[in-house]
Amino acid sequence: MTDTSSDDPIEAVILQLVKAAPQGRSIAPEDVARAADPDNWHKRFGHVRQAAIRLMQKGEVAILRKGKPVTDAETFKGVYRIGRV
Repeated sequence: MTDTSSDDPIEAVILQLVKAAPQGRSIAPEDVARAADPDNWHKRFGHVRQAAIRLMQKGEVAILRKGKPVTDAETFKGVYRIGRV
């Protein structure tokens, strides 16, 4: 991971949780949403997805589908997880 400073609190939570996850493990978007907004976490999924896409495009995280990194962050669909690059 590169620069961990971020103006977006969701990006900061993603980076923190990915860094804290054991090597070889990924985090769920729900984990990020719950950590960022415990009371309204279910309303944060879109924001989490967009933050994960931005971080992937910067090369700071990987977005995983079925355990494999996605190649195009803009077009992937379905259930995903976030992990280390």
